[in-house]
Amino acid sequence: MMRSSQSRIYLIPIALLILVVGLTAAIHTDPKPSIRHSFFIAGPDFTGIIGEQGEEIWNSGKPGARDGYVLPNGNILICWGDEVKEYNGKKEVIFTYSKSSPENELGTAVRLANGYTLITESGKEPKLIEVDQQGVKKVSVPLVPETDNTHMQTRMARKLPNGNYLVPHLLAFSVKEYTPSGEVVNVFKSDLPELGGRAAENWPFTAIRLKNNNTLVTLTHGNKVVEFDAAGKVVWKISNDDFSEKPFSDPCGAQRLTNGNTVIASYGASEGVKLFELDYDKKMVWSYSGYRVHEFQVLTTNGKPLVGSPLK
Repeated sequence: MMRSSQSRIYLIPIALLILVVGLTAAIHTDPKPSIRHSFFIAGPDFTGIIGEQGEEIWNSGKPGARDGYVLPNGNILICWGDEVKEYNGKKEVIFTYSKSSPENELGTAVRLANGYTLITESGKEPKLIEVDQQGVKKVSVPLVPETDNTHMQTRMARKLPNGNYLVPHLLAFSVKEYTPSGEVVNVFKSDLPELGGRAAENWPFTAIRLKNNNTLVTLTHGNKVVEFDAAGKVVWKISNDDFSEKPFSDPCGAQRLTNGNTVIASYGASEGVKLFELDYDKKMVWSYSGYRVHEFQVLTTNGKPLVGSPLK
């Protein structure tokens, strides 16, 4: 997604990191420490950073965010439906992009290696755009969501290392890979018979290209997360069928960690578990039951910042 990102460490602002590590120092004296994460939340009730003890570290003051990143320099990039903002360590807004038409919706925001910000803008002419730090459009890629329903056209788009874009389209039951010219060169279908067909409402929401070239996809109303190989075959699937407690409720965001575990946001859960981590054998190893979570980014684990570009 970002060139030369594997050598970077994604840090929250240094003062916040000191606080997080200080609060979790006791964990390191435990010979068998339990898992503790700090993480950024983009959610309907809270948009900010939660520490490893479940405490609020940073609050944007504006709930309802759809996407967001804590950047390598500690700044925080957040996408709401109407605007994208970047905050520096002093909580000053240093970048803003507003939707180009009142009926449009913004869905995602990613800072690219070239300094541009990738944004999805749904509406009558759905598209991906890349804008510079002054908010000037430098790239525009038309999308084919197969619906006029603005809210259901697309969600978490990401740019791939090859320069193409990976874009989930909910009502098309498809994750499409676009070239910069807008050509669709690959499609991953979520209405496969083995997934229950269209009746299962497997709407793709977040699509993540993994290091092994597989693609991890959350399927919202279908309450599933699946991994496709390069040919579009399902090679791993997890759902409520694998758990007695049924933790999947409209899974939206997801992140694949470096240890191979997958963290999933259960956006539709009004009570109980809202965010949880599963290993590849489908065992739940960590969970969070605070604010509702739409998208997120795990920042630290047991006091250690995550290294490299987050797969989210």
